[in-house]
Formats: sequence, C-alpha cells, structure tokens
Amino acid sequence: MSDLFAFFATHRSEIAIRLGEHIVLVAVSTAVAALIGIPLGILAARRPTLARPLVGLANLAQTIPSLALFGFLIPLPLIGGIGTRTALVALTVYAVLPIVRTTVTGLQGVDRSVLECAVAMGMTRRQVLRQVELPLAAPAMLAGVRVATVVGVGTATIASAIGAGGLGDYIFRGLAMVDRHSSGRPSSCTAGTRG
Repeated sequence: MSDLFAFFATHRSEIAIRLGEHIVLVAVSTAVAALIGIPLGILAARRPTLARPLVGLANLAQTIPSLALFGFLIPLPLIGGIGTRTALVALTVYAVLPIVRTTVTGLQGVDRSVLECAVAMGMTRRQVLRQVELPLAAPAMLAGVRVATVVGVGTATIASAIGAGGLGDYIFRGLAMVDRHSSGRPSSCTAGTRG
C-alpha cells in the first residue's frame, strides 16, 4: 500500500494529465451521443416502425468488442486514424444505445390521458413534446445518459491502445512490464502507451 501512495506522490502531474484526458474523452463522447441519441429516441417513439431498426442497429454496434471497433475505425478516412478522434467516435457509438433506448422507453411510458389533456388544452404537437412528454420522460432519459457515462468510463481505458491517452495508459504500461518480466526480453505490448 505504501508503494501505491509513493507512486501517486511521485507521479501527481502525470496522473492529473491522464485523468483529464480520460474525463474529456468520456464527457465529449457522452455529450455527442446525447445530441444524437435523444432526437433518434424521439423519432423512434413517434414512429414505431422506425423504432425496431434503430434500436437493432444500436444493439448491433454494442455487440462489437471495443478493441475491434477501434481497429475497424482506424483505416476509415476523416473519422479514423490513431488518436483521440477515433476514440471519440467509438465511445460515441457505444454511448448512443442506452440513450436511444431509455428515451424511447421514457416517452412511451408517458400516460396517454395526460397527453390527451394537453391536446384538449390546445397545445400543438411540439408544445406537448417540449412541455409535457420530455419533462415526464426526463428521469428515464437521464438514466440512459448515466449508463452511457459509465460505459464510457470503462471503454475509454481501451482507447489508450490507439494513442488516445487517458488512464488506460497505466493498464497497458503495467501489462508491458509484466510481459517484460515474465519473458526476460522487451515487450511488444507497448503500442498506444506514452511515457
């Protein structure tokens, strides 16, 4: 335990940098996922024929292992490459599903009688959505954002493998040290880590 505290004491500035990188990766990808996922969830709730393919597509993206998704994205023009941009795209893809799903669930869970009352009061569809449905569905939608954030925190550690930084650097560095000590030769497991 004293070694751990000693490590924190001697690497304070680097830990702060890596933590900052990790927070930025998660915060930006979750915000972009919310900007994409909430409108998609509203669209899916409004048009049930679109709900199944949209959620199915999001489910499909969720089944791809994170390291494999990073590998698929690297060769793509504009969104690919080594570094933060590819990591943000992958993390956003993973964060969209829970947000879409909970937005649809929240909107579909709004009591029909409440909606009928809002229409009877003369509200337009847009006013009903903005003033009645979204506030009532907000707890479910926020739960989706919370799940997306937790998924992002875990998945962002893998982003270090493609040079995006974050706290995953320590994991890959530790794996490289264990591999080096067990094999007695320099490790090839250092890709994506930084000194």
